[in-house]
Amino acid sequence: MPAFKTVLIDKDPQHPRIARLVLNRPEKLNAIGDTTPSEIRQAVEWAEADDEVHVIVVEGAGRAFCAGYDLGDYAEGHGREGEGDHPCRQEKSPWDPMLDYAAMKRNTDDFMALWRCRKPTIAKVHGYAVAGGSDIALCCDLLTMADDARIGYMPTRVWGCPTTAMWTYRLGAMRAKQLMFTGDTIPGTQAAEWGLANFSVPADQLDDATLKLAQRIAGVPRSHLMMHKLVVNQVWHSMGLEQTQMFATVFDGITRHNPEGMWFRRQAEAEGFKSAVAWRDSGRDIPEGDEARALVAELEAKLAAARAAVPPGR
Repeated sequence: MPAFKTVLIDKDPQHPRIARLVLNRPEKLNAIGDTTPSEIRQAVEWAEADDEVHVIVVEGAGRAFCAGYDLGDYAEGHGREGEGDHPCRQEKSPWDPMLDYAAMKRNTDDFMALWRCRKPTIAKVHGYAVAGGSDIALCCDLLTMADDARIGYMPTRVWGCPTTAMWTYRLGAMRAKQLMFTGDTIPGTQAAEWGLANFSVPADQLDDATLKLAQRIAGVPRSHLMMHKLVVNQVWHSMGLEQTQMFATVFDGITRHNPEGMWFRRQAEAEGFKSAVAWRDSGRDIPEGDEARALVAELEAKLAAARAAVPPGR
């Protein structure tokens, strides 16, 4: 089997027509690392090339499906200019939006391997599928959830825009706007009620229910599955999915570099990422415009004073 740092891929030993793609950073709630997007794509390509595989189930190891991008270090300022090309390390000046776009669009295209794949893909969500983790889940053809699992994109409140832009296509404009305007997450029960998830079941039934669905699909010839998937995907292509993803990915970079995004970053550096996230998700007013710029200046002065107080060599 292929060897990856952050994912696993193999055929189900008892059901070889089903491949299992496991997000495998359980100690980080399967947060997306630098190599995760490309490894997802490579794992999908491996399953796609195996003629025995008819369907791919995507799941998370440990307590969650995926808690989003692993941004704690980036937001708190541990990753500085010159320490890699992750766009969320936003310390290069002037900011180049096209370099940012190229990096994030590459991730989007990697996640979309699940959508482009000729074989059906099923996201099996327990715990959390939030922020970038929801991008992975919604790039799959089908979505099954535990009743108590949560899905959403909290960074729409500040410092993020879902680059795959799947919410509107999956939910329709009104409900997508509700989630994008609030940054709220919803449980599996509500996701199923809204038609976002194919079904929601108690957590202890999720494995069996998803396997039953995957087995039902796996009995269909690969050529038929491919044709039906291409027909449905073509509808989304005709609706402008690729153009929508271009805008969303550009806007994601802007959210991380406008005054509000810079405030969030400096708040995370000065007070810790958890503090910044708690402010963001609480419903408390988020600083904007001149207020955000003024707070950025204050926080940068505080950070500079703290760095000056550190003895040389520390």
